[in-house]
Amino acid sequence: MWRAALRAFAVLLLAWFFGNFVWGWFQRNNIEPPAPQSDHLSGGSESVRPEQSCLCHLTGVLDDCFCDVESIDVFNNFKLYPRVRKLTERDYFRYYRVNLKRPCPFWPDDGHCSIKDCHVEPCPESKIPVGIKSGNYNKYSQAANIIADMSDCEQAQELGAINSTLSNQSKEAFADWARHDDAQDHFCELDDETSPDAEYVDLLLNPERFTGYKGPSAWRVWNSIYEENCFKPRSVYRPLNPLAPSRGDDDGEGFYKWLEGLCLEKRVFYRLISGLHSSINIHLCAQYLLDEGWGRSVWGSNVREFRQRFDNAETKGEGTRRLKNLYFLYLIELRALYKVAPYFERAIVNLYTGNAQEDGDTKELLLQVFNEIKAFPMHFDEKSMFAGHKIEAKTLKEEFRLHFKNISRIMDCVGCSKCRLWGKLQIQGLGTALKILFSEKEIKNLAEHSPSKGFQLTRQEIVALMNAFGRLSTSIHQLHNFRQLLQEER
Repeated sequence: MWRAALRAFAVLLLAWFFGNFVWGWFQRNNIEPPAPQSDHLSGGSESVRPEQSCLCHLTGVLDDCFCDVESIDVFNNFKLYPRVRKLTERDYFRYYRVNLKRPCPFWPDDGHCSIKDCHVEPCPESKIPVGIKSGNYNKYSQAANIIADMSDCEQAQELGAINSTLSNQSKEAFADWARHDDAQDHFCELDDETSPDAEYVDLLLNPERFTGYKGPSAWRVWNSIYEENCFKPRSVYRPLNPLAPSRGDDDGEGFYKWLEGLCLEKRVFYRLISGLHSSINIHLCAQYLLDEGWGRSVWGSNVREFRQRFDNAETKGEGTRRLKNLYFLYLIELRALYKVAPYFERAIVNLYTGNAQEDGDTKELLLQVFNEIKAFPMHFDEKSMFAGHKIEAKTLKEEFRLHFKNISRIMDCVGCSKCRLWGKLQIQGLGTALKILFSEKEIKNLAEHSPSKGFQLTRQEIVALMNAFGRLSTSIHQLHNFRQLLQEER
C-alpha cells in the first residue's frame, strides 16, 4: 500500500517539476501559452485578439501567382495610386456615358431605391467637353472626331483636304470601325450609347460610397452572381451563405476543397468576382455615412463595418481569403494595363476632349502610369490560362466569356442607381481587362500610325478600364488606412 502511495507522490512531484520547467521556458523565450479558441462567431472588438485580425493574416504569397501582398502594398500605395487617382480626375476619364434605366432581364424589377444617396445626378449637356460629346465611333485623334461629325457628302470633300495626316489605310480603318466593334467578342453587355436613356455622369460628383442600399434586393444580385455564374454546382455552398443548410463544423472547408479541384480558369473566375465584391465592400466601409445632422452629411471610415465584413473572428476566417482575392484581381487588371500599353503609346492615339493642352497632359500622365506598371517585377502570367487542347481551351474560353457577360447583365437588376452605376463601370472595366489579356496577338500586330482592325477599344471601355483599376488601387490604399485605425483602436 505504502509503495503505491510513494509511486503516486513521485509522479506528482515529477509533474510539478516538469510544469515549472515548461512555464520557465515560455517566459524565457517570451512565448505566450496558447489560449483556448472561442466558439463565438462575432464576439465584438473586446474578444478579438490582434493576431486574429484579417489584416494580420494578410501577408505572404498569393495563390495561383508568384507575388506577395507586401510588394503590392508598397508598389501601389507609394508609386501607382497617386498617379492613377490624378489620372481619373482628368476630363477624359471623369465623364462616363451609361444607361441606368435598362430593365432587369432576369426577374421583376423591385423599383429603384428611394434613399436620397442612391440617386445619380446626370451631367448637363453644357458641361460635357465638346470632344467627348462628338461620340466615340472614331476614337483616336482630332481628325478622326472631325470625320465622325460629317455627313457622307462632307466626308468626301474633306478627306482630300486632310490627306496629309490620314493615309488611305487610315480612311479604310475609320470606315471599318463600326463593323469591327460589332464583331468583337466582348466580355460585357455594352450599353447602347446612342439610346435616349443613356446619359453622361460625372464620376467625381457621384462617388462610390455607402448609400444604405441593402437587404433582400442587394442579396439577390450577389447570390445570382455567385450561385448561377461561378461554375458552381448547387450541392456546394459558399461559406456564410444564409441559404445553406446547417453543416456542423464544416466552416466552408467543403467549398474550398471543391474550388481547389477546379481547373485554373474556373478558379480564377471565382476569385475575380470575390475580389471585386471585396473591393466594393471596402469602398462602402471607407465612405460610410457617419453623421447626417444640420443638412450636412459626414462620410468617413467605419471600422466596425469593416470588421463585420473582413475580421477573421467574425467571418470564420473568410476575411483574409476575401482580401487576398482583391489582391489577385488587382494583379489581373495590372497585367492587362501592362499588355495594352503599346496600344496607347502610338502617336495616333489621342485622348481627345477638344482641349489640346488638357489632352496632351492626360496622355503624358497615362504614359507615366504605364512606365510605373512596366517596372513592377511580379506580374500575373496569363499564358497558363486556356493553354490545353485547342478545342477544349476554346470551349472553356467561350464559357468563361459568356458567364462574365451574364454578370454584366445582372448589373441592370441593382435597385440603387449609384450602386448600379459603379457596378456597371467596374464590371465593364474588368471585362475590358479580360478582353485585353486574350487579345495579345492582335495588340502585338497593331500598326504604329493607323488604327488596326484587329483590336480596338471604345472610349467607354477605356474610361471603365482605368476607373475600375483606380477603384482597386484605392481599395488597397484604404486597407492601409484601416490597418492604422485598427491599431489605434487596440
